[in-house]
Amino acid sequence: METKAGDPAAFAHFDLYRVPSPAFVVDEAAIRRNLSILADVRDRAGIKVLGALKAFSMWSLGSIVGEYLDGVCASGLYEARLGREEYQGEVATYCAAYKPADLAEILTISDHVIFNSPGQIARFKPQIDAARAAGHSFDIGLRINPQNPEGEVAKYDPSQPHSRLGFPVSQLTPDHLASVDGIHFHNLCEQDLAPLERTWAAVEPHILPHLSSLKWLNFGGGHHITRADYQRDDLVAFLQGVKAQTGLTLYLEPGEAMALDAGILVGEILDVIDNGMAVAITDISATCHMPDVIEAPYRPAMLHEPSDGPLTRLGGPSCLAGDIIGDYRVPGGAEPGARIAFLDQAHYSMVKTNTFNGVPLPAIWLWNSTTDKLTEIRAFSYQDFKARLS
Repeated sequence: METKAGDPAAFAHFDLYRVPSPAFVVDEAAIRRNLSILADVRDRAGIKVLGALKAFSMWSLGSIVGEYLDGVCASGLYEARLGREEYQGEVATYCAAYKPADLAEILTISDHVIFNSPGQIARFKPQIDAARAAGHSFDIGLRINPQNPEGEVAKYDPSQPHSRLGFPVSQLTPDHLASVDGIHFHNLCEQDLAPLERTWAAVEPHILPHLSSLKWLNFGGGHHITRADYQRDDLVAFLQGVKAQTGLTLYLEPGEAMALDAGILVGEILDVIDNGMAVAITDISATCHMPDVIEAPYRPAMLHEPSDGPLTRLGGPSCLAGDIIGDYRVPGGAEPGARIAFLDQAHYSMVKTNTFNGVPLPAIWLWNSTTDKLTEIRAFSYQDFKARLS
């Protein structure tokens, strides 16, 4: 996969030695810029926008997110708790399958509880009824599978054959929606308007017969709305059209778009060897700090990488042979002690970090490129590693 972001923006002027290594640095001004774009689309289209915590859950910025968006969406109990505790507005929770013990609390802290199949809704009906009898108010949603592949990589496409995500829309009947307030679908990944339009065209004939029983439609996430070339005016017109057509409240759940090009991951070269090419060991690990580099896979953009010069293979300090970030032309040359930074790392990378091999977690810093204020939000220690084990 090729990254569709990687604009250094204000980070082009950031001194990488101002923070310890490794460290995530998030630009508050860039976050506000993205959120203001999302809020503008929301206001012009007359819809609601929820921020997806699965992509960006830097909850120290929860109050800022609340200034712009209508709430957050969660992928299970822990994210729902975080959304209720640290963010403002609505909490919409979807999980591919709920555990009864988790659902008991989710029903008390969520405004929307979205199920993956009608079978789950039927099985949990006594629990749902009991929660409502106890005074808790929430909507029930059903995730459908559009059965309309749009993904660049099949394994990440919710509409892949035999997908586990969502009830096949072709099987939808009125009985399935008897106790359902809204329909949810999520079919995109880092995509623009055309795939959304095609997805709506695929599900529209199956949904329109059921409008009288519904309150809302949730178009999920994967919308790259804050990317410079996204067709935002056309998106507004599309959403206005669907809203007029259906008469329902519409939701979008952008995640990556909240933090697009708003953060970097700073690292340091620890050693350089020659094994047919220059090979540098860094204190950034693809395995531990940027797992999508291996899982997707993709090549993250490097800050200030020149267009020509010798290539150096960059890899992490772990024992995994595949802990390779990629081959780069290192600004100023690959030497021990040199600082490097990878762009567009605020979303997904931060939430996916792990401590395999005891590799330390990157610190988290907040920078405001407008005021130049730099604040350490969190530094991690041996105790954070040990506390995960027993």
